[in-house]
Amino acid sequence: MILQNSQDSSANGVITPSWNAVFSLALAVAALITAEFLPVSLLTPMARDLHITEGLAGQTISFTAIAAMITSLFVTVVTQRLDRRHVLLSFCLLQVLSNLLVVFAPSFTLLLLGRILLGIGLGGFWAMSAATAMRLVPEHLVPKALSIIFGALSIATVVAAPMGSFLGALIGWRNVFLIAAAIGVIAMVWQAMTLPSMRTGKRVQVTTLFHVLKRPKIKEGLLATMFIFMGYATFFTYLRPFLEKAAGVDENTLSIILLGFGIANFFGTTLSRFLLEKKLKQSLSIVPLVMGILVAAMVLFSHSLIIVSVLIALWGMAFGIVQVGWPTWLTRTIPDEAESAGGLQVATIQLAITMGAAFGGIFFDQTGASGVYIGSSIITLLAAFIAVFALKINDH
Repeated sequence: MILQNSQDSSANGVITPSWNAVFSLALAVAALITAEFLPVSLLTPMARDLHITEGLAGQTISFTAIAAMITSLFVTVVTQRLDRRHVLLSFCLLQVLSNLLVVFAPSFTLLLLGRILLGIGLGGFWAMSAATAMRLVPEHLVPKALSIIFGALSIATVVAAPMGSFLGALIGWRNVFLIAAAIGVIAMVWQAMTLPSMRTGKRVQVTTLFHVLKRPKIKEGLLATMFIFMGYATFFTYLRPFLEKAAGVDENTLSIILLGFGIANFFGTTLSRFLLEKKLKQSLSIVPLVMGILVAAMVLFSHSLIIVSVLIALWGMAFGIVQVGWPTWLTRTIPDEAESAGGLQVATIQLAITMGAAFGGIFFDQTGASGVYIGSSIITLLAAFIAVFALKINDH
C-alpha cells in the first residue's frame, strides 16, 4: 500500500509528514554511498583478481564521481515528465544492477560499466533528495528530514571502508558487493511501499540551469558550498598522513580517531535540525569560520594527540551541520526550482571533492601534511567569507 501525503494550501502543501518515506530515502542514500566507497578498502583484492594495477582499480571511484556529476546536472531535464516515485525507484534499481555487475564482472571493462551505472544512480538520487524531502514533510520539518538523510550519508561514508575491508577478508570482495546489492533491494522495496506518487507538471530545459544560476545569491551559495566541500576533501583525504606524520599515530589509534570523527559527524547532522530551523543564516556563516580555526589549531597543537583528536571530532560535528545546512538553504531560497538547484549543488560538490583531493595532493608533495591542513583552513575560511554575502539577502 502506498502512503499518500495529505495536502493543504500551506507553504509546500504537506500537512502530515511521511517519515517512513524519509527513512527509506535515507537507507537508499546509505546504500548508494556505501557502494561508492567500498573500493577504497578493496582495491588490492579487486586489482589482483582482475589482473590490473591498484591505480587502475582506483579509477573506478573517479568514474563513479564523474558519472554522478554529469547525471546530477541533467537529471531534471531528462526525467521532467516522469513521476518522481518511479525515477527514485529506478535509481535504486541502478544501484542493485551496478553491484551485481561488479560481483560477476570477469574484466575491468564490465567492472567500470557497473561503476558508471552506480554514478548515474548516485548523482540522480542525491540531486533529487532535497526536493523530494520538501514533498514528504511540512516546510518547517524539512531540516529534520534532511538531517535524517544526511545522517545516513555520514554513517555510510565512515562505515563503508572499514566494513568493506573487514568483510572482504572474511568472504571475499565480490560477496561484499553482493551484500551492498541486497541493501539496495531492501531500500527499493521500502521506497515502493512508502513513497507517494510525485508527479511534476513543470517543463524543464537545459537553459533552466542557467536561469537558476541567475537567481539572487545562488552563485554565491554554490561557491560557498564548493569551498566548504573542497576544504572537507582536503581535510579528510589527507587525515591519515597528517596524523601519522604530524601526530605520530599508529593504525589502531587512527581507527579510533576515525570512529570518533564519524560519531561526531552523525551528531552534527542530528543537531543541525535544531539549529537550522531557527538559525540557518547564522549557522552557515559562523560554522565554516569555526571549522577553519579548528583546522589551524590542529596544526598548532599537532604535538598533542588528545587535543588533535578532540579538534578532529569537533570539526566532524561542525561539518555535519553545514552538510545539511546548504541543501536546506537551497530549498528555502529557490523552492520552485529545487530539483534543478539540487542538481547544480550535487555537481558542485562532486567537482569540489575532486578539486580538493587534487589540490591537497599538490600541497602535500610541496609542503607536507601540515601544509595541506593550512591550505584546508584557508579554503574553509574563504567559504565562511563567501557565505556572508550569499546569505545577506536571504535572511531566513
